[in-house]
Amino acid sequence: MCLAVPGRVVDLTGDDPAFRSANVDFCGIRKSINLAFTPEAVVGDYVLVHVGFAISRIDASEAHRTFAYLKSIGALSEEGYAA
Repeated sequence: MCLAVPGRVVDLTGDDPAFRSANVDFCGIRKSINLAFTPEAVVGDYVLVHVGFAISRIDASEAHRTFAYLKSIGALSEEGYAA
């Protein structure tokens, strides 16, 4: 099963909306994520990420609820995320 996972935008690269990306923090693990579907994302925003693309922005409280749920079912430790 595939999930969209929340992450926090740490920094942005690129000016062209089609090729803009960001370093996104997922509980201590940082990945480069494409922002083509979320051109409005800025540093500090939380985004839902699926297969390397941010598909929407979400508020911080929703992101933290999701992290808490994933931690409670052991999904964060299974994937190597710092809980």
